[in-house]
Amino acid sequence: MSPYITATLLLALGLGTTITFTSTHWLLAWMGLEINTLVIIPLMAQQHHPRAIEATTKYFLVQAAAAATLLFAGMINAWLTGQWEISQLNHPLPLTIATIALALKLGLAPMHAWLPDTMQGLNLNMGLILATWQKLAPLALLYQINNNPYLLIILGLMSIMVGGWGGLNQTQLRKLLAYSSIAHLGWMVLVLTFLPPLTLITLFIYIVMTYSIFTIFKISKSTNISFLTTSWAKNPTLTAITPLILFSLGGLPPLTGFLPKWMIIMELTKQHLTLIATIAALSALLSLYFYLRLSYAMTLTTSPNTSTNVLPWRQKDTDVKTLTTTSVILTTCMLPLSPLIMTILP
Repeated sequence: MSPYITATLLLALGLGTTITFTSTHWLLAWMGLEINTLVIIPLMAQQHHPRAIEATTKYFLVQAAAAATLLFAGMINAWLTGQWEISQLNHPLPLTIATIALALKLGLAPMHAWLPDTMQGLNLNMGLILATWQKLAPLALLYQINNNPYLLIILGLMSIMVGGWGGLNQTQLRKLLAYSSIAHLGWMVLVLTFLPPLTLITLFIYIVMTYSIFTIFKISKSTNISFLTTSWAKNPTLTAITPLILFSLGGLPPLTGFLPKWMIIMELTKQHLTLIATIAALSALLSLYFYLRLSYAMTLTTSPNTSTNVLPWRQKDTDVKTLTTTSVILTTCMLPLSPLIMTILP
């Protein structure tokens, strides 16, 4: 694809998300979501590979159905209340329909089945965009509407549990990261009704951690666990750093990923939802287990002599950029900033 076309599509992708961010009318928000979906389709299909085409088709059908359902919810709300404003979605029927549609767009359980298959058919660059940037616009709409707390708690708990159970038996890294995305979005949705700024902090930390792990897998050219066993031959330094990033994604102290989970559990306890917080914390152990599997494969195993993989030569990496270095540092060392972050919260 021409660099000019790629740049135009990326600018349009940002435009669609910005329109959704700044809109207060359901039609404008729907327009931004549609621009976002239509622009990313050629970017996803640019590999001209059957898996990429299949993933693109699945993504288009799911996103089109979710956008149509969301527009339908806005029309029902206008019919019942005479209001097209996003913040005026007060009737229970359109509110529930809109929440389900946004959950489908985000990939929350039980509407999550499309996300791992779609992520598996894409390269790591597009998988990173799908796991981070494409979540911003639907989450902004979910942030604005007056949500039903019971529905969001159910969606959040199911997402955390499905994200943990689904990744246990996976060997493909992109599917593992898709289930990781489902679990992290469950944590964000769980606390969205009670403390929305904490959801934004969790989203920011999740984007930083996900960017770090995607770029490291891209540098080591790893797409499944068997490739990780040979990554030490190419870049021993990154192989030593990657387990820290994986443990941070799993929420292990004293790394950065522990901070949002700890603060969410504290907030749920303050809201007298101790049982919900306990179930979420126990379900996070499932995610930590498959991150531990990846770390074990990278650092504590040596590839057998009969490996069918092509062993990469030790060579100088030119892909390590300042942004990757910064994100890795933030992923592992941001926990001392927790007092400053807690002062932001009301």
